[in-house]
Amino acid sequence: MASKTEKIRYSVNNNSVDSASSIEEPNDNPFADPQIAAYWRKIYEDVGYENLHRFDPDFTWNKEEEKKLVRRLDLKVFSWTFVMFCALDLVRRNINRAVSDNLVSGDIPGLDTNGYNLGQTIYLISFLCAELPLNLLSKKFGPNVVVSAECLVWSIICISQSAMRTRAQFLALRALLGFAQGGFIPDQILYLSYYYTNTELPLRLAIFWTAIPLFQILGSLLASGLLEMRGIHGKTGWQWLFIIEGLMSLGVAIPSFYVMRSGPTQTKNILFKSRPAWFNEHEEKILVNRLLRDDPAKGDMNNRQALNIRQILRTVLSEYDFWPLYIQGLMAFIPFQPVTAYMSLILRSMGYSVFLSNVLAIPGQFWFLINLPLVVYFSHKVKEKSICVGIANYFIFPFVVALVAYPATGSDWVKYFLLTGIVALPYTHAILASWVSHISNNVASRSVATPLYNMMYQVGSIAASNIYRESDKPYYIRGNKIILGITVFNCVFPFFTKAYYIMRNKQKEKKWNSMTKEEQIEYTTNTTDSGVKRLDFRFVH
Repeated sequence: MASKTEKIRYSVNNNSVDSASSIEEPNDNPFADPQIAAYWRKIYEDVGYENLHRFDPDFTWNKEEEKKLVRRLDLKVFSWTFVMFCALDLVRRNINRAVSDNLVSGDIPGLDTNGYNLGQTIYLISFLCAELPLNLLSKKFGPNVVVSAECLVWSIICISQSAMRTRAQFLALRALLGFAQGGFIPDQILYLSYYYTNTELPLRLAIFWTAIPLFQILGSLLASGLLEMRGIHGKTGWQWLFIIEGLMSLGVAIPSFYVMRSGPTQTKNILFKSRPAWFNEHEEKILVNRLLRDDPAKGDMNNRQALNIRQILRTVLSEYDFWPLYIQGLMAFIPFQPVTAYMSLILRSMGYSVFLSNVLAIPGQFWFLINLPLVVYFSHKVKEKSICVGIANYFIFPFVVALVAYPATGSDWVKYFLLTGIVALPYTHAILASWVSHISNNVASRSVATPLYNMMYQVGSIAASNIYRESDKPYYIRGNKIILGITVFNCVFPFFTKAYYIMRNKQKEKKWNSMTKEEQIEYTTNTTDSGVKRLDFRFVH
């Protein structure tokens, strides 16, 4: 049985234990101490926490009940977020397939490789600029409303791309599409955090991001057919691609207004209020109390409570402990992005047809699909984050070295194999994104830190979209050398991240242990420190 001091120490956030143990054990209930329960109840009351009526420090349930409810969450909540992400990825990456059909240096006058790069840069800047504002809108009005509206808007913009006739129109529509899609990922992470524990979220996000390789494969197959429709009703293949895929996304957007709900105790749909809630009272109590016992700070804001400027600036300016993760979000995925974006164009330069250029991209995408959940599952099993994030670049390092060393006059099939290995990178974005959410330690920080992390990712994507240049065609030798340098950095930096969080935990431990038991209790219940600043919080690494 834990001592009172130990209970208090882990009462604010038990994220220092990155495992799912039995909820029936005393140490799993941070509210077992009445003083701590009263402290958190007061916070929940003050902020108007929407699930307060189901908060019960003494409530008990069994693991089988919880497992059944999590399976229902997967069916009712997670499955549709996955479908929506598929729609997002189908639309945002169809430009990579459209370029194999004379979109660049053909059908649109003045649009060459550099113009395409500029369009991608504008898209990413708009995507980046939308991340935080749209996430703040989601915090105010709810992800169920804002995300559904985003999906509707980007579907319409995707269809509108079929009407592009000039370079300026191409650039303008890329800007609009980026802004419409920018808030989606942090909005959905916020939404999923209303339902899933910190242990459950990384594995869901791993599945979430399998939409990328899955719809690269399906998108390539779809494109190989749609691009052959050139000439039908006077339209090019890429015009049909934008129209059909935009309509597919629209078919996801409209039902989203019905399918997405506000939270575990707010599952009555605003459009059909006569329909029953998803869960009964007992089930709602399980859902709410398991979340709060995993992380009491998940109730320190109402899910329709807007953030103020002070909360935003505190996370941006003073919570520097997020920066190792921001830096990895910036750098870790730059090496594979230019290859992914230009794969079909490079294959076209090797002499392959439009059809084969899209089909030959599939093996690397399938390999990516296999690698993604494997690396996240491995991280979960070994309870290691820092080094597992580095696996992405350890994996592609030999392929990048070989690509740089291999002569441009060598076999196209050898170059194809090396490019495929880079495209197959074990995508650790799910580990990093859930890690940021995990260590946020309150709703306000999570609502700001998650989009900031994604914004750093987009800055990296902007850099990646400008590595391959028109003057470096067709094999981008100079660009590949830049990729090699970044890969080397990415192989080293995860060790720094781990060392940093170990150091910070030791600093916190030293200060905590210098306090008497009474001082520890006083600190826990009265400190003005919040989020990652708290002395009773430990970083997972």
